[in-house]
Amino acid sequence: MPRDYSLLGPDGDRAVADGLVTEDWYRTPIDRKTMKALMKRSDQPALRDTGLLFGLMLLFAGSAILLMPSWWSVPFWLAYGVLYGSAMDSRWHECGHGTAFKTRWMNNVVYHIACFCVMRDPYCWKFSHARHHSDTIIVGRDPEVAIMRPVAALKLAANLIGLIDVWDGTRRMLAHASGRILPDEATYVDGAYHRGTFAAARVWLIIHAAAIGGAFALQSWIPVLLIGLPRLYGCWHMVICGWLQHGGLADNVLDHRMNSRTVHMNSVSRFIYWNMNHHIEHHMFPLVPYHRLPQLHEECRHDFPAPNNSITEAFGELLPVLWRQRRDPDFHLHRDLPDTANPYRAGPGVRTAARGGN
Repeated sequence: MPRDYSLLGPDGDRAVADGLVTEDWYRTPIDRKTMKALMKRSDQPALRDTGLLFGLMLLFAGSAILLMPSWWSVPFWLAYGVLYGSAMDSRWHECGHGTAFKTRWMNNVVYHIACFCVMRDPYCWKFSHARHHSDTIIVGRDPEVAIMRPVAALKLAANLIGLIDVWDGTRRMLAHASGRILPDEATYVDGAYHRGTFAAARVWLIIHAAAIGGAFALQSWIPVLLIGLPRLYGCWHMVICGWLQHGGLADNVLDHRMNSRTVHMNSVSRFIYWNMNHHIEHHMFPLVPYHRLPQLHEECRHDFPAPNNSITEAFGELLPVLWRQRRDPDFHLHRDLPDTANPYRAGPGVRTAARGGN
């Protein structure tokens, strides 16, 4: 069945009419004392990880600059790009939730830096992500659906080097700098934050213009390899992890076990992704800090589908589903629950949850 993912189309109204816009999402029962311990915040893990992140960025960028124009600089630019264009996405995400650090200003500082790097307005995207959590993969309500159906394979591939996202981010930045909020943003952004949105966009334009101007003045690629271009050449890790979050799973349901995926990843990817590979856990309990998600997983595993054991295994499951969804947008993967789990909660008015296959 055709889907209109835009926030201004008829599917959003249909979701409201079907009872899918609700706070009545399924949550795995967890003892109150245990949950309170899991939600406890601390500055130390995020200070350690943030220091490591920025230290590595300085090391890679400095090494690349010293090696320019030799081809030996390329691996260092690529490593810097992944930290700029991918790791900053998870920092934007966790600091936007306010759970990375216990200290509020630390969350805010890292959040604003990360927003600039991934070209996401710090005000609009905070509201956008709140909607993503309240209406996760509800068609016509969620502004952050990474894989829309029917699947457009070329569009997905283009985003591996950021072509779709960067164009959209640039378009929004220019609109905001001119004092305009786009129509879809107006459906979820509080008007009190419009002025902040406009101011941030103007500052960002100045920074990007300075980088481009510096590149011309110095006759060197270095300024734009440091600022701007890493959002293109370094975003691939963010994109593939983003596909795994919800790709190929059910839409228009009220149970994150049906529309989100948990994947065990290697330690490097977990550092870049800041443990968001525990994605069912995060969506079900978004106030649990990233560094406690493995503990949360252990508390919930009896109630969850079996996680994928690697990125490779997860893509082996995902790609055949996406290929079929090019022609059959109603098809999705249904993941089995263990015998110890509570039944799935599909939600009222669901048209697609019954179809699917392994």
